[in-house]
Amino acid sequence: MTVGPRSLRPSALFPPEVLQEIHRAANEGVYAIRGFGAKRALPHFDDLLFLGASMSRYPLEGYRERCDTNVALGTRFAKRPIELKTPITFAGMSFGALGTHAKEALGRAATALGTTTTTGDGGMTDEERRASKTLVYQVLPSRYGLNPDDLRRCDAIEVVVGQGAKPGGGGVLLGQKVTERVAGMRTLPVGIDQRSASRHPDWTGPDDLTIKIEELREITDWEKPIYVKVGASRPKYDIPLAVKAGADVIVLDGMQGGTAATQDVFIEHVGIPTLAALREAVDALQELDMHRKVQLIISGGIRTGADVAKALALGADAVAIGTAALVALGCNKTAYLEDYRALGTEPGYCHHCHTGRCPVGVTTQDPTLEARLNPEQGARWLKNYVTVMTLEAQTIARANGKSHVLNLEPEDLVALTVEAAAMARVPLAGTDWIPGRSGRRDG
Repeated sequence: MTVGPRSLRPSALFPPEVLQEIHRAANEGVYAIRGFGAKRALPHFDDLLFLGASMSRYPLEGYRERCDTNVALGTRFAKRPIELKTPITFAGMSFGALGTHAKEALGRAATALGTTTTTGDGGMTDEERRASKTLVYQVLPSRYGLNPDDLRRCDAIEVVVGQGAKPGGGGVLLGQKVTERVAGMRTLPVGIDQRSASRHPDWTGPDDLTIKIEELREITDWEKPIYVKVGASRPKYDIPLAVKAGADVIVLDGMQGGTAATQDVFIEHVGIPTLAALREAVDALQELDMHRKVQLIISGGIRTGADVAKALALGADAVAIGTAALVALGCNKTAYLEDYRALGTEPGYCHHCHTGRCPVGVTTQDPTLEARLNPEQGARWLKNYVTVMTLEAQTIARANGKSHVLNLEPEDLVALTVEAAAMARVPLAGTDWIPGRSGRRDG
């Protein structure tokens, strides 16, 4: 009797993609750098469900009863808090990582929506300032482009301590993206790889940060809200320290957040999921009696109105989107297939933001590629997308009987998995059990 070949079975520890990376590292001797965000499956907002209203809860009628979406940021100390029409903001993405057309499109869309966009590393461009009615200016460890005039020109200041895709690490801007204009704004040599610092040179701890925040308030006459952005790693300790240092607003970025370029090992193996970070942060604010007094913006993997509603229900005041906003501008869109293939990828799989060869003109400084993104058209796409997200969040809030999206609460949620139930501190669906707590919802 003839015996057929034994069935092929990959190793769980060494599947084909791990073998491929070992071979690449052995051949090249350098670690992998890429853009985008974590590709591994992590507990996320998809693992939660809203209960909705029925007999024991009374829903609101969508066509006749209001559900508001406005949010105020910076009410703690700032003379001029930020007033948002939607709880969805645009995260910091630098000129350098993005091209001028993408930055302008973000500003135009934010203005049309009544929300904010953020400069990112590398300074403020005139195009972005003109397009953005309300612009948040980032102060990063690199100090790239930082100057008092732009501090006064902005509407809020965000002190960046860390980013969710790389907490404890700095970003990378490869030389092919360091054009004359980028180099001039950052005081760098043209065409040379640049690595951002991982910690601020002006301070080494929360007491020093208090002094830095006071300096920023003095130079801007106490008008502008001061945000502090942290990557999700130890929210239980980082959030109280940011509050103590004087933050008006805290931005917490989970590990599902994207990045223009950093080490792949950072993206996949450092930080904690957004879902876990959010509830820890809210607990910390509540223990200080500062929840809703110091506003919390959560970011890292927000894609839909359902994600927004769930983040607000768990205690966030607003969300920030980065990768999703770029997708709305055309990132990974099916077009220019030859250019995708020249990068060794296809639409839907591209993470080559770091190369400067973005086929759709979003993350590039190349004039020919950048021309593929029309700022006005991009702004319309992005406005449409965020409008849909806002309407989705309103729909969910009404279905739970809420007249404002910020009235959503953990009691409105259940979890589909034990992991999500434990991280979000809501019951496993069909039970009163919250893993890690006593046997009931209110335990």
